Amino acid sequence: MARLSFKRHRFPPDVIRHAVWLYFRFTLSFRDVEELLAQRGISVSYETVRCWTIRFGPQIAAKLRYRDLVMQKRRDTGAALKLLQRLLRNQHVEPESIVTDGLASYGSALKLLRLQDCHRPGRLRQNNRAENSHLPIRRRERKMLGFKSLPSAQRFLTTHAAIYNAFDFQRHLISRSTLRLFRTRANCVWNQAAA
Repeated sequence: MARLSFKRHRFPPDVIRHAVWLYFRFTLSFRDVEELLAQRGISVSYETVRCWTIRFGPQIAAKLRYRDLVMQKRRDTGAALKLLQRLLRNQHVEPESIVTDGLASYGSALKLLRLQDCHRPGRLRQNNRAENSHLPIRRRERKMLGFKSLPSAQRFLTTHAAIYNAFDFQRHLISRSTLRLFRTRANCVWNQAAA
């Protein structure tokens, strides 16, 4: 992939990288990032931070891409079928079980794919992992007072997913030394992607 070009930008590349990282890594608004940078003696407007995240966020995320995020207007059978086909296309083995929420359109879409035998509609705790993966996005959505449109939500979420997943560790499952190792690796990957 081509290196990021910071030409015609007044601020050093390290400041731009750090601002983009702060915005996507933590639940911060543009104004919060502006305040954090001001605390370090860097006078940047929130509008400049917004422009940086729109310009450099997707480019960095493309280098960090871990998983796709799909936004759809409807939750009908057609949308569920499209989502499941996209997810199953990248799998090289047939799934043993597919856990979804209780939405009926997943059942009908899996019936069309002839996978209804391995469908497990989420009950009680079965679907917790999928639902808890949405929490950072829900927090950000509340902070932003909702997404303004579907394209802006798609643009933000695809960038956010790649950057957030690079730094998301299951801290409660690993030791402190392993966490330090993972953080070091994640920072190296970030530095390579943002170079």
